[in-house]
Amino acid sequence: MKDILNYIITSIVEKPDDVNITENEQDEVVNLEIDVAKEDMGKVIGKSGKVIKAIRNIMKIPAIKQNKRIYVSLTEKPQ
Repeated sequence: MKDILNYIITSIVEKPDDVNITENEQDEVVNLEIDVAKEDMGKVIGKSGKVIKAIRNIMKIPAIKQNKRIYVSLTEKPQ
């Protein structure tokens, strides 16, 4: 699932080298945390959060197929 999310995020941002995704899995819950550059935060969030909501909905598809729950969070890299 991390690979799918990495492809989506790196396609959106201007600095794909600054994208870092960490995946933590416990029991049937997968936590994906996205770190992007400060300049790319707006692109990933989108107007009224529409882009990040769409990304979360897309990521639910492989999670449902594997009978897991998924949480996608977005963090900013410190400078």
